[in-house]
Amino acid sequence: MPQTIREFLAHTHPYDSLPADALDSLAGTVEARSIKADAQIYSHGEPLEALYLIIRGRVDITDETGAVLSILGPRNTFGERGLMRDGLAVTSARAEEDTDLIAIPAAVFKALVTDHPGVAKFFDRTRPARAKRQDLATMSLADMMTRDPRQVAPDTPILAAAQDMRDHGVSSLMITEGEALKGIVTTRDLTNKALAEGLPHDTPVSQVMTADPIALPPSALVSDVLHAMVERRITHMPVVEGGKLVGILTQTDLTRFQATSSAALIREIADAQSCAELARIVGRIPQLLVQLVGAHNAHHVVTRLITDVGDATTRRLLAMAEDKLGPPPVPYLWLACGSQGRQEQTGVSDQDNCLIIDDAMQPEHDSYFKALAKFVSDGLDACGYFYCPGDMMATADRWRQPLSVWRGYFSKWIAKPDPEAQMLASVMFDLRPIGGDESLFSDLQADTLKRAAENSIFVAHMVSNSLKHTPPLGLFRGFATVRSGEHKNTIDLKHNGVVPIVDLGRIYALQGQLPVTNTRARLEAAIEAGKVSTTGGRDLLDAYDMIAEIRLEHQAAQIRRGEKPDNFMPPNDLSDFERSHLRDAFVVVKTMQSAAGQGRGILS
Repeated sequence: MPQTIREFLAHTHPYDSLPADALDSLAGTVEARSIKADAQIYSHGEPLEALYLIIRGRVDITDETGAVLSILGPRNTFGERGLMRDGLAVTSARAEEDTDLIAIPAAVFKALVTDHPGVAKFFDRTRPARAKRQDLATMSLADMMTRDPRQVAPDTPILAAAQDMRDHGVSSLMITEGEALKGIVTTRDLTNKALAEGLPHDTPVSQVMTADPIALPPSALVSDVLHAMVERRITHMPVVEGGKLVGILTQTDLTRFQATSSAALIREIADAQSCAELARIVGRIPQLLVQLVGAHNAHHVVTRLITDVGDATTRRLLAMAEDKLGPPPVPYLWLACGSQGRQEQTGVSDQDNCLIIDDAMQPEHDSYFKALAKFVSDGLDACGYFYCPGDMMATADRWRQPLSVWRGYFSKWIAKPDPEAQMLASVMFDLRPIGGDESLFSDLQADTLKRAAENSIFVAHMVSNSLKHTPPLGLFRGFATVRSGEHKNTIDLKHNGVVPIVDLGRIYALQGQLPVTNTRARLEAAIEAGKVSTTGGRDLLDAYDMIAEIRLEHQAAQIRRGEKPDNFMPPNDLSDFERSHLRDAFVVVKTMQSAAGQGRGILS
């Protein structure tokens, strides 16, 4: 094999991580191939004989419908997804111009993956498992600390320091010169060393600070802080990295953290006596999200616990409304749809809800339920669950109706699936009871799922509607980012990330008459019911886990920086390795969308 092939491999990741003897062996087993323009390298479903690495030229990767997924150039690899599964191609590859390739035989590739962890890590497209941290002591300071603490210069007068602490609601100031930490001053220092000693107001803070305080790196564990606080009788721990102050963790932070769990919040919610009190409790959800993500909980656990807080808040508001308005004239059921209905709320959630009322309802009863809906919806908005921009709320007359009217709604949507009906059905198939008489929904859900699944035209329209949100795939191994506005050059991790998978999960549930509403539960149930192939379903689950966890990590990082969480992430926030795997996750979603679209018949 020419020396140039070995050199090419030695400068291409992940082969550059191989020991010299392994690289020599690999160079002796690969095959150099020259492919003419327009030649097919392999087609979807064919057995793969090799992994391919481009030396020069261009190769287009397409899905089974012919849609281009990627345009590849030098040092790009293809064929790995099929080889890592069952050996069959999950895409098609075609040379768009004269192309030189290195073909790594399938058996050689599998041996590389088995024998070299660096190669296995590169080609394993599942989200790396992370050990869950069960308690506070085993969390890292990076997950707990307050970033960018207040800083002043050593010559700052103690009066100005005290005013700064008061104005910013903090109990300490970091004394710095440039980026270097020189000391720390706390409210206790100002009381004991300045006020009690009668020092002049213009005394430099350097005279009362604790000089050269103990500090820990972000990688230290909270247990290290706890031990230092007990041993040294301190209440503030600066966090320093590379000689630069990056954060602080205080005893108050630790106490607040221990009091912030979903169970603790729900206990407080159950005892709340006013909307203002509820809002203060729910206002701690961002910290709960940071805590849960920092503890490496799975994304579906995080969103489930956050949704539990939203459910408890809704039920408390319903109880408060009944206390104010009196008992309801007939039974009712408050339901949530959207992310709350699917138990997938994150740090950014609006409200989507409706009321199903017993058919014994009389016209004069609507004033009661209208007032109840307004009280609850206003209360949710005050707590941070802002009003639905599309008015999908029980305050709208249309979504506050007797059971018989709701049956009519679903019957009409199924019989005549125009665009509005498709949109409404997509939302309402995610309904989940929150408070009230659940018997009003159980028969309606079962009957609706059965009739919808049996109507092939409705299913076809729903499949077509579900494909409107597409993954943000750029052709040249990159991402299609937002092109303009305040979120320019970012990926929308909601509408182009999780929503396409949410839509697929809903379709699988509809086809299989599966009553679950949570997306991950729908995917697992669809695999079990045979509504999606085991390999395709597992790939989609892995892709969903990766995208959803990156979304939560993005929001947690924003909260730590003191920013309002959103769903727009710059791709450069990720490492090259993470970007590569995220893009592969989007390719899986696109592939599964194409497979679902094959069942649309003549619908376009």
